Amino acid sequence: MSRTIRRAGLDDAEALAGLSEQLGYPATAAVMRERLALILPSVDHAVFVAEVQGREVAWVHVLKVLHLESGLCAEIAGLVVDEAHRGDGLGAELVQCAIDWTRSQGLAVLQVRSRAERRRTHQFYLRRGFTEVKVQHLFELRVPGR
Repeated sequence: MSRTIRRAGLDDAEALAGLSEQLGYPATAAVMRERLALILPSVDHAVFVAEVQGREVAWVHVLKVLHLESGLCAEIAGLVVDEAHRGDGLGAELVQCAIDWTRSQGLAVLQVRSRAERRRTHQFYLRRGFTEVKVQHLFELRVPGR
């Protein structure tokens, strides 16, 4: 089975949107294209896509994050593998791309956040050498007038 990992491009918007929906974050191809248009030119972000036989089946988005209290690190902002390809090693390959990108940026720490109910995902990251640092809650406010 032919598989490759490459940097994402604007033409990947539709496929990435479909995969994002599998992760629980629906987006139209047009919205994903707008997001990619902002992310791809930035040296502080990287999006890698895994293809199997010419079809996009997984992606990872990694970026630099600077927090006043803890400093500069990289963070996996999203990782999704098509349901039909889970367990094929693509997620591990994409995490390795994120690790390699983190190293290339001169950063020593790569973080990832995962929803509490995604226990299988937690095990996936632990098997790759990540350690659980803390448990937290995410609060969101929809800003009025926007």
